[in-house]
Amino acid sequence: MLASLISSLTSIFNSASTLFTMDIYTKIHPKATEKELMIAGRLFMRFLIGVSIAWIPIVQTAQSGQLFDYMQSVTSYLAPPIAAVFTLAIFCKRVNEPGAFYGLCIGLLVGLACMITEFSYGTGSCVSPSNCPTIICGVHYLYFAIILFSLSCILILVISLMTKPIDDKHLYRLCWSLRNNTEERINLELDDWTDNQDSNSMETDEVREEPSFCKKAYNWFCGFDQGNDSKLTKEQEAEMKMKLTDTTEKPLWRNVVNANAIILLTVCVFFQGFFG
Repeated sequence: MLASLISSLTSIFNSASTLFTMDIYTKIHPKATEKELMIAGRLFMRFLIGVSIAWIPIVQTAQSGQLFDYMQSVTSYLAPPIAAVFTLAIFCKRVNEPGAFYGLCIGLLVGLACMITEFSYGTGSCVSPSNCPTIICGVHYLYFAIILFSLSCILILVISLMTKPIDDKHLYRLCWSLRNNTEERINLELDDWTDNQDSNSMETDEVREEPSFCKKAYNWFCGFDQGNDSKLTKEQEAEMKMKLTDTTEKPLWRNVVNANAIILLTVCVFFQGFFG
């Protein structure tokens, strides 16, 4: 259980720091170097750890102190909009960026409003019932997850249908209907960070002085590369690109993976409904 908990926390912290670094920090500092981005991500991760520690008293008071119910309730309030965006983005190519963005934002605001309201009033018990409004606390969080997921899907589809669709040339191998297309996918927009990385890589071609022992120790502690990256030839780049874009599967292992996925989902749904 300890190893599972640590694994979950590290994945959450790593994903959150990556989102902050690549989606927020690069907008504020578009010319940030790779070293600066790594330092910003690690500092933000430490900030998240501090917030998590400060959140412990709320966990003790919410859901009558039951950790499992608290974790499932928070997931039911925050995860449905994200699941709706991913599901529709995979199976419906008509979904575009405005629909996903506004559907996600509105869904998260609705989930946060219900979560904050319930945690503020408390869930209560049979002996001392809570004063929380029935329209919020009277709905079980698993039922609320279904309602919020459906609401997010409707918002995403309506907003996407009201805005400009994405051309198929930008969606090859990104959605279900175009998963087997072998044509080259064109990026939807230029990535300034990639261009900046290209300029940084040109700087690394210059002769650099041998760093001192303290600098080497600092680079080792922060996880920076100690040497120059070797450039790939055009043939190697083409081969790597082919491997990254190849979506073919062997029928035997595809069926094995699909069967295991169905079994795993069935078990998860049973545990969620039985213990939730």
